Amino acid sequence: MDMYLTHVCLWTTLLSVVVTWAISHVSNRRKKTTKLTDTTAGQEIRYGGPDVIIVGAGVGGSALAYALAKDGRRVHVIERDMTEPVRMMGEFMQPGGRLMLAKLGLQDCLEEIDAQKSTCLSLYKDGKKAVVPFPVKDNNFPYEPTGRTFHNGRFVQRLRQKASSLPNVRLEEGTVKSLIEEKGVIKGVTYKNSSGEETTAFAPLTVVCDGCFSNLRRSLNNNDAEVMSYQVGYISKNCQLEEPEYLHLVMAKPSFTMMYQLSSTEVRCGLELFPGQIPSIANGDMTNFLRNTMAPQVPPKLRKIFLKGIDEGAQIKVMPTKRMAATLSDKKGAIVLGDAFNMRHPSIASGMMVLLSDILILRRLLQPLEYLGDTNKVSEVIKSFYVIRKPMSATVNTLGTAFSQVLIASTDKAKEAMRQGCYDYLSSGGFGASGLMALLGGMNPRPLSLIYHLFVVTLSATVQLLSPFPSPLGIWHSLRLFGAEGISQMLFPAYAAVYRKTYMTATTI
Repeated sequence: MDMYLTHVCLWTTLLSVVVTWAISHVSNRRKKTTKLTDTTAGQEIRYGGPDVIIVGAGVGGSALAYALAKDGRRVHVIERDMTEPVRMMGEFMQPGGRLMLAKLGLQDCLEEIDAQKSTCLSLYKDGKKAVVPFPVKDNNFPYEPTGRTFHNGRFVQRLRQKASSLPNVRLEEGTVKSLIEEKGVIKGVTYKNSSGEETTAFAPLTVVCDGCFSNLRRSLNNNDAEVMSYQVGYISKNCQLEEPEYLHLVMAKPSFTMMYQLSSTEVRCGLELFPGQIPSIANGDMTNFLRNTMAPQVPPKLRKIFLKGIDEGAQIKVMPTKRMAATLSDKKGAIVLGDAFNMRHPSIASGMMVLLSDILILRRLLQPLEYLGDTNKVSEVIKSFYVIRKPMSATVNTLGTAFSQVLIASTDKAKEAMRQGCYDYLSSGGFGASGLMALLGGMNPRPLSLIYHLFVVTLSATVQLLSPFPSPLGIWHSLRLFGAEGISQMLFPAYAAVYRKTYMTATTI
């Protein structure tokens, strides 16, 4: 009996020790989750919370949340309005954008939203028509060479659903009021949740991705957006274009008119106007302008659908088109993406493609970092991101500016020659048209390719100006071409060298 009691006492004591150790271990772990200092990096963070806070759940915020969560990051996304967005921008994804989407594992988000396939650009000028397809035999492009048109809001909702399906993504409705900053480091955000309560969230990395009207951009960057023009658009319903897979671009006056199949039963009609030339929508001036000035310039086979939306009282929307160069913030712990970071003219519809490319680059640079609390290492990643993205973004931004300029009608002989030169180049077919379409579609966004095509188009316009015989005025106009489109800067050897070096870096990511 004494031996039995002794064994019982020993086992009881041992069990007590184990329980005490377990309680102590759990207590210590709980203390660590509320600890604010990181001894390895010397930075203040909150353990146990998200690794990344993303402000905005549009195309960029949702896609980034999914990508980082797939890498094991804990992501907290705060979006002002979780209802389906209704907007007329971001309705076309170039072939290059679809490739980026597939690389992120999000290609199925273009399914079940009635997206329409786009295979060609149909260009109209002075009663003539040129059909220019995306190149189908481009061995350097490993994806189906077609674009997609769709309702932007439907696409965004699919991306949100995909991101929120991951257990380590928290998607919350709330309005971010400000960034929390300490000694030049962004620690998190202050926001008002759906209940109207003001609260805070902390993470080692904060991503501002809240669009072109961002109210947080100025907290990180000093760059200002320049309003270049205004996009006017409406939808003609219950109709289908004769060539629904074509993007129809009319080189009208004062600028271009665009029509494309938005869904199986809807056609988007849009055009560009300039500041000071916007007719009033309220008093009917805009309707009269569209019917009497723009409709007669639209080819007859498209005109009926163009007028259908106007006659049926479709809602006419006006959106500013902005241009803003990308700048790197001096503050650590945060990065800006999307239209809050960089904007270009929407004439080549490449905003989403550049954004998805940026997400791919940033994701790959962050992957080697197991821990994002080391602000110095994350800052180095952000600096690398800023450099590596330049070949793609610089090519697209320059192309967007150049293409938008040649779409504007002008009495200036040099500008009109450039406009005609661009049309002739695309309508000629062959290597030139195929190469320029590969650029427009994001299938070959190489700076040197852009330089080549801009140079050839400019040279063609110069020949027109000097024909049939060179004159002092013709020579003057031809020389102006090389400055007007910024080609002198693109051809300067120092610029080309930087582009080549950076592009080689980008391809190794």
